[in-house]
Amino acid sequence: MNVLVIPEDFRKDQYMLKPIITALALAAGVPKPKVQICQYPLLGGVGEALKRSRIEPIIARYQGMVDIILLIVDRDGHADRQKQLDKLTVKCTMPPNKVFMAENAWQEIEVWVLAGHDLPADWAWALIREDRDPKERYFAPYALSRKVADGPGNGRKALAEEAAKRYDRIRQLCPKDIQRLENSLRDWLAQRNEGKSLPIDAPVSPC
Repeated sequence: MNVLVIPEDFRKDQYMLKPIITALALAAGVPKPKVQICQYPLLGGVGEALKRSRIEPIIARYQGMVDIILLIVDRDGHADRQKQLDKLTVKCTMPPNKVFMAENAWQEIEVWVLAGHDLPADWAWALIREDRDPKERYFAPYALSRKVADGPGNGRKALAEEAAKRYDRIRQLCPKDIQRLENSLRDWLAQRNEGKSLPIDAPVSPC
């Protein structure tokens, strides 16, 4: 299956999303997932990514070439962000047997990367998950300590590819986002294989 991932800003997010979403798709049972990162248009921020007027043209452009479209944005400490994403999925449209889903990373995608690594002993995972600025406070120092900060995406490519090999750990440490998205994708695949539609009140509905 072909999977298109729409990030709020692909310029750095692409390095993290491709390996991690590939691992997620495999875990969910997606057959031979081919993950692509949407680079056109550049949304440039979560505000634009939450607009139906920006997402619908992307879906219309790519829906004939992919089976699954995932919108991934940062939560940034906003408690209502997933509700906004759920409303967006209801308003969008996709052909039968295809799906559009949206998820927010707690609090940033960089946290998913960190979840796949053995971090300093004095770092509390609960604090990392709840920090609104984990890129600056945790990810950047960790990339420096691993001597990869000068690489693609300021270390994101190297660290994400390494983290994706430990996807089970990411899933365990990120139940409210990664695990939920994986479960929603698995449920959709099961319903699709049975020739059924997901319930109208499902947390993440096909469009």
